Amino acid sequence: MGSSEVSIIPGLQTEEKAAVERRRLHVLKALKKLRIEADEAPVVAVLGSGGGLRAHIACLGVLSEMKEQGLLDAVTYLAGVSGSTWAISSLYTNDGDMEALEADLKHRFTRQEWDVAKSLQKTIQAARSENYSLTDFWAYMVISKQTRELPESHLSNMKKPVEEGTLPYPIFAAIDNDLQPSWQEARAPETWFEFTPHHTGFPALGAYVSITHFGSKFKKGRLVRTHPERDLTFLRGLWGSALGNTEVIREYIFDKHSSCFYSFADQLRNLTLKGLWRRAVANAKSTGCLIFARLLRLQESSQGEHPPPEDEGGEPEHTWLTEMLENWTRTSLEKQEQPHEDPERKGTLSNFMDFVKKTGICASKWEWGTTHNFLYKHGGIRDTIMSSRKHLRLVDAGLAINTPFPLVLSPTREVHLILSFDFSAGDPFETIRATADYCRRHKIPFPQVEEAELDLWSKAPASCYILKGETGPVVMHFPLFNIDACGGDIEAWSDTYDTFKLADTYTLDVVVLLLALAKKNVRENKKKILRELMNVAGLYYPKDSARSCCLA
Repeated sequence: MGSSEVSIIPGLQTEEKAAVERRRLHVLKALKKLRIEADEAPVVAVLGSGGGLRAHIACLGVLSEMKEQGLLDAVTYLAGVSGSTWAISSLYTNDGDMEALEADLKHRFTRQEWDVAKSLQKTIQAARSENYSLTDFWAYMVISKQTRELPESHLSNMKKPVEEGTLPYPIFAAIDNDLQPSWQEARAPETWFEFTPHHTGFPALGAYVSITHFGSKFKKGRLVRTHPERDLTFLRGLWGSALGNTEVIREYIFDKHSSCFYSFADQLRNLTLKGLWRRAVANAKSTGCLIFARLLRLQESSQGEHPPPEDEGGEPEHTWLTEMLENWTRTSLEKQEQPHEDPERKGTLSNFMDFVKKTGICASKWEWGTTHNFLYKHGGIRDTIMSSRKHLRLVDAGLAINTPFPLVLSPTREVHLILSFDFSAGDPFETIRATADYCRRHKIPFPQVEEAELDLWSKAPASCYILKGETGPVVMHFPLFNIDACGGDIEAWSDTYDTFKLADTYTLDVVVLLLALAKKNVRENKKKILRELMNVAGLYYPKDSARSCCLA
């Protein structure tokens, strides 16, 4: 497809098709090492569910152990939502070196550091763009703290190992937040949006644009204004923006996640820019700034086990916020400007004020994931709603199904075996239920599941379930917390790794235990994985040879 044009074609994009073909050669070699023979390589997809930092760490453990066991080299596609996307993207930024990646993970959580000044600088810079939203704030100020990372690389940087076939083809999931009503009513496939090293777009429509032009402005299928490719930190924030939808989630930020923003506010006060912060917020007059200040105040007031003291008016008393609000209209920027103020400092102050203003406005609108709609006024799209919107609002795919099944079940990808790793803290079969319902509605082949059976399994989940239908892919489903690995302590494990716990609670010991658990789930089920690999490889097995598979 042309790099500056929208592509609307059936089937796989040219670049993906070439990369998958190249990958087949590596898969065949990997199968041979596992003593599984086939004329052609079956297509195997590994899926990672959402689950915040727990999913991030557990998914890294899964990938590490699959690499150790020789299984990862037999995989064609890697796909994830939310926290799993952070792990999968790290695989590529580290060139597939799982040992180095695991060592870096442990190092990051040993240091327990976060470069708040750099994160703030990136957020202020992002606020200068026309499509700034809470996703930018979330990505640079929250997700970067959770993962202790601020990667500045891009998805397009992953092309080389993918095109050479040395690593599986990655797919990162999001959904179109404006289509949530369509999802709730009819499970509309158009809701799903995907990112790869080559393209981004709506697979149900076969509509894509080059990943390097994600966020650029298009009209009638043509590029009209180029914007820089968004970095991986922003994309991780977008893929993991579970707060981007519904009033219930909006309340959750105060009830359960306020400490994230409280920590942000606390660190912000202690920056060397502290004086700049006070000066900016004391003089900004916009309603947006006031909303932002109130947002932080509410978040502080809902913090933790020890409620802050209340003033006479019944509201929590916080000196720095109170000072900020009292001074809101007391002085003006013009009065405080010095005759010979450093122009650079003046510019920094202006940018900071713009960031505060824009963040406040976005908070008041609860605006997430705003980007230019590359299908705007496109004549090749019959859906007038899709082509009439100037902007898309993309959020965490976990708000639809907390696993990327819809993206790999497309017949164009011809997947034969799916290894579904579920890192949910709740019912590990909810993703199976949701996927089965989605497939029934749209006549997509998927193993039949009985509700009563799923209910029974969820009470005491084992480490692996194999689901097969008359047609479609074989699905192997692996709950993270299971009786085989956790015994009767599933609830304790789940509490320890609660989705809403912050990175500060993840000591090195906690990280290592979770990695070990995820690895064990792979290691203990290696024989079952090999057996299913052998079965799907048998579809392409040479008739005149003896088939063998080492299950030891």
